[in-house]
Amino acid sequence: DTLGEGGSEPRVLTDDVEVADSTLSQMRGLMFRSDIPGALVMEVGGGFSLTGGPPRQFVHMLFVREPLDVIWLADDEVQKVARMHPWRSVGMAKADRILELPAGDAEGVNVGDTVEVLDREEARERVAATAE
Repeated sequence: DTLGEGGSEPRVLTDDVEVADSTLSQMRGLMFRSDIPGALVMEVGGGFSLTGGPPRQFVHMLFVREPLDVIWLADDEVQKVARMHPWRSVGMAKADRILELPAGDAEGVNVGDTVEVLDREEARERVAATAE
């Protein structure tokens, strides 16, 4: 699950998460796909950065069929959120994790918010605890 926390109550952004855990799956992202999961999570940490922290991560929309909301995270903190459109959008920000969601699903997520990727049970417990 992907749990978004901002100035309001924590909420689940999606419970349909696919992890791109290989270099090839990260390079491919959502290109050429007609089925878009609730979120594609890419752990892109590491790399070299002259300024410290995570390196800049580039996202393009070539060969992606549907508009997406893309969230760049550094240590679970939102660095950038962008609505991206097929064939015409590019974006870049420092990040160690990138989330790609269907357009509109990141509505209300802002720079500085915390977004965590949790297993389903942990996300339910966290939401229940904040409701008490």
